[in-house]
Amino acid sequence: MLATIDTLRDISRRCLADETLSAEQSHWLGISLENFLDHRCSSVDDAMGLRFPRGGVPWWREEAIRKRNAALRELAQRHLGDLGPSARARQVWTMTTRYGASAWRHDQNKDGMPARYRGTCKELLWRAFASGAAMPVCQRQLRTILG
Repeated sequence: MLATIDTLRDISRRCLADETLSAEQSHWLGISLENFLDHRCSSVDDAMGLRFPRGGVPWWREEAIRKRNAALRELAQRHLGDLGPSARARQVWTMTTRYGASAWRHDQNKDGMPARYRGTCKELLWRAFASGAAMPVCQRQLRTILG
């Protein structure tokens, strides 16, 4: 399913940049849309192969969670690598809680990440919050994510 999402992102990027799609992309997109339009699939997600198990996490939420977790792991590795697992989770929880209560309230309304965050802890905090997944997360869940 992740390969399908990557394909869709590439098709989207190419369309927005007024670039030609590859023959393979054009064929796949055409077949997917035809399956949807001819009612062979009940949704565009199904037509494009974006299925998730009944009661499971939708693909877009799973993607958001993966992005959030990657940003949190990078934050812990890059800036808190000298701490033990529990102390690292506690510190990340403190940082995310503070960022969420202060800067994120303003940052979330901006078009992108403030340039001054690049290369700092706030870049990774911004990426975690901007992922679309629930933030901040509790210390117990952080221990699992960072583990």
